[in-house]
Amino acid sequence: MRRLVIILILLLTNSLSFSQNFKSDKFTSLQVEEMNTWQLLAYDGKNAFNGVAYTYSRPFHWQQRDWLRAGATAGLVGGLYLVDEQTSDWARRQQDDIPTVISDFGWYFGSPQNNYGVTGGIYLYGLFTKSPEWRRTGVLMISSATAGGLLQQFLKSVTGRGRPETGVGKSEFRPFSGESGYRSFPSGHTILSFTTAYALAKHFDNPWVKAGIYTLGLVSPASRVWKGAHYLTDVVLSLAITIATVEAVDRYLDTRNGYGEQRYGTKKPKQRFYSLSFSATPNTVGLTLNF
Repeated sequence: MRRLVIILILLLTNSLSFSQNFKSDKFTSLQVEEMNTWQLLAYDGKNAFNGVAYTYSRPFHWQQRDWLRAGATAGLVGGLYLVDEQTSDWARRQQDDIPTVISDFGWYFGSPQNNYGVTGGIYLYGLFTKSPEWRRTGVLMISSATAGGLLQQFLKSVTGRGRPETGVGKSEFRPFSGESGYRSFPSGHTILSFTTAYALAKHFDNPWVKAGIYTLGLVSPASRVWKGAHYLTDVVLSLAITIATVEAVDRYLDTRNGYGEQRYGTKKPKQRFYSLSFSATPNTVGLTLNF
């Protein structure tokens, strides 16, 4: 735990320094395109680390809308907290009706060794094919999972919330106890599985593909509730942490030149299947539809 605190302090210090001395990418898109595999690996590694630092620096730059979102999330979680034990009891009663394949998928997909295997495979595919888009997705996954993973380990120890399966109730907290039964918040399976899903879904434009990936990413969070490992509020807050983390890293990657088009900056206009134009002269008025 002491090592984890030191790591987080170093990252927080670096993030504050990073936020005050932010520099634009020293490489152009053409230069990144001409890099060999080892150079790309170094470039991506640096950006993955900086993505973590950038994420931790974001609360110091929140604007009004960010605080409103945080407030809305807190309000939602506060409301769910009132029925935490009831929702946990109901979900645990459904466990026997859940197909084994779904239950097993929820466990394995959210486990670090399996999740990192999927993340690493996606990044290596992008690296060896030199695909800017797939490299971005891989770096986004790695950086987000690292930021979220360190934070969730720290919060688990600091909060020491009792798990539903212990039977001590939703309001039992034992900070720094080190007992596995008092590491309910946040949910590590939720953060890892939905980080992978949320980041991967950004790679695709098709809403049905996105919905399918989101659904797979939510299996692990749901499984942790019906198994009694976490309360519903643990999972909801973990999802909020995940989304905020992935969005922060993604915005950082927008400032780098080696990952294709920006997601939040200026994009090329999407190709339309039709265009409508209006024209007028002293003698005519026209409306033209091109398709």
